Amino acid sequence: MLTNKTIVLGITGGIAAYKAVDIASKLTQAGAKVEVVMTESATRFITPLTLRAITGRPVVTSMWEPAGEFRVEHIALAEAADIIAIAPATANIIARLAAGISDDILSCTVLASKAPVLVAPAMHTAMFLNPVTQENLARLKARGFIIVDPASGKLASGGQGVGRLPDTEIIIAAIEKTLTRSSDLDGRHIVVTAGGTREPIDPVRYVGNRSSGKMGYALAEAARDRGATVVLITASPHPGPSGVEVVTVETATQMQSAVAKATVSADALIMAAAVADYRPKNVSPTKIKKQAPGLTLELVRNPDILAEAMGSFIKVGFAAESENLLENARQKLEMKQLDIIVANDITETGSGFAVETNRVTLIDKQGNVTELPLMTKREVADKILDRVGELLTKR
Repeated sequence: MLTNKTIVLGITGGIAAYKAVDIASKLTQAGAKVEVVMTESATRFITPLTLRAITGRPVVTSMWEPAGEFRVEHIALAEAADIIAIAPATANIIARLAAGISDDILSCTVLASKAPVLVAPAMHTAMFLNPVTQENLARLKARGFIIVDPASGKLASGGQGVGRLPDTEIIIAAIEKTLTRSSDLDGRHIVVTAGGTREPIDPVRYVGNRSSGKMGYALAEAARDRGATVVLITASPHPGPSGVEVVTVETATQMQSAVAKATVSADALIMAAAVADYRPKNVSPTKIKKQAPGLTLELVRNPDILAEAMGSFIKVGFAAESENLLENARQKLEMKQLDIIVANDITETGSGFAVETNRVTLIDKQGNVTELPLMTKREVADKILDRVGELLTKR
């Protein structure tokens, strides 16, 4: 799987830098061509000679002192890389990459490359949990960087907490996963919907729901990272991920029009949006003043976007339920003539709205049922896209 793959291993100046030797060794043993790039701080913890002995390749430590066959180091490395893996990644390199700063050989290589970039943070717990670091990681995720979450345990400071560099096996597995999945949807056109629609009552108020759009955004990012051309139709107020065509809508009827337009040449429609079932029949053009004893609204049905979507594309729906999960999901699967439905119990801890995780069950039209454990929404997105990819391959 890693044979003849060019992996640029970036090593930064943290105490966990010594673990990069094992990572480089295991990757080399697996047949990869490992090009090591070390920051100046990293050379204070381990020597370039050690990495050269392990990989059999020159080690790059400076933009000004070419170390091997590359004449313009960061450009050549950037173009040669199948993946760039930074392990360990300090808070400093994370901040610089998030800001687009390129003042050393590693940051320049990342900025010049189109290859996927994997970042494995390792630092003291307080530094990792600092809002600035978390914001920087979120910015990198939004740009398509793959983040390998740090492990918990005893730290170099002697304390306990999150911030340890994950085991070598975990990092290599993440590299393999990224390499094998980076292009399996290449040439495919995937349409994803996200967020909860807002049905106006007047210029101020609306009928809506609690959906944050996180699941849809994770799907759009994952499909992008796997080579697909992605259209994200979103009712969420948050900006869409880079590298994705974003269509912003507010109401169910607007979303239906956008879906109809986007799916003309689509290979798959993944309907992760929480579309309001009803909308006010009459919308006031001016703000409705407080009334006694109350306000009565007449609601009418919204269109069923997924059921009414026409085309030969794969159709994936979601069933967010509070009871009778599988029974209700199967009914939706059949009624809407879906290929796959993703069912989740919104009452379960970690599986509701506005959280980073989800626990879902996948049901296909052949009746196959796959229960997944609690995962991050990005991991769930990849599981869904695995199934979509399988169906597309069979067509």
